[in-house]
Amino acid sequence: MPSPKQITAADIMPLSEYVKIRDAKRKEIVAMKQNRRLEVGPHVSFYFENWQTMWLQIQEMLYIEKGGHDQLVDELEAYNPLIPQGRELVATVMFEIDDPQVRKKTLGQLGGVEETIFLAIGNHKIMAKPETDIDRTTAEGKTSSVHFVHFGLTAEQVAAFKTEASVVLGFDHPLYGHSTRLPTAVRDALARDFY
Repeated sequence: MPSPKQITAADIMPLSEYVKIRDAKRKEIVAMKQNRRLEVGPHVSFYFENWQTMWLQIQEMLYIEKGGHDQLVDELEAYNPLIPQGRELVATVMFEIDDPQVRKKTLGQLGGVEETIFLAIGNHKIMAKPETDIDRTTAEGKTSSVHFVHFGLTAEQVAAFKTEASVVLGFDHPLYGHSTRLPTAVRDALARDFY
């Protein structure tokens, strides 16, 4: 079933109601997210977003910060752009490096890495389009530990995504040239984002 395109204020539960279902809803969405996460190389995880993951994110931010209507307006503005819009996949890309020194050194070498992310579907290669809300590479060439990217597909590429034997996610960066093939369960879950 295709996801709605946007989350509105009407979709958000009042905190008094959300707390009643919070544990169950979090377990449900965490289980769904298992087939929406993919590691690429030693340091990066892709978390593929959809309407449900963004709904939970907004509900959780409101639950934690209790900022009311003003916060809700900001959260909707921040998270609605991360909901796939028909023929696209959207991912939060996280460099997950526990050691602070290794993290600083690694991120310091990977400026512009967000421009090198690709999705290869058979003989199609789709380059990710990073969110441009802020510059995620500093003037010194250090990249951010979190990126948000969109993969826009044509109708032909969507059909290939659903049927090709090989779909690969990776980086073309000279210092982070890692890639991985999408397991069938991940590909099947992500294919439901297309409409």
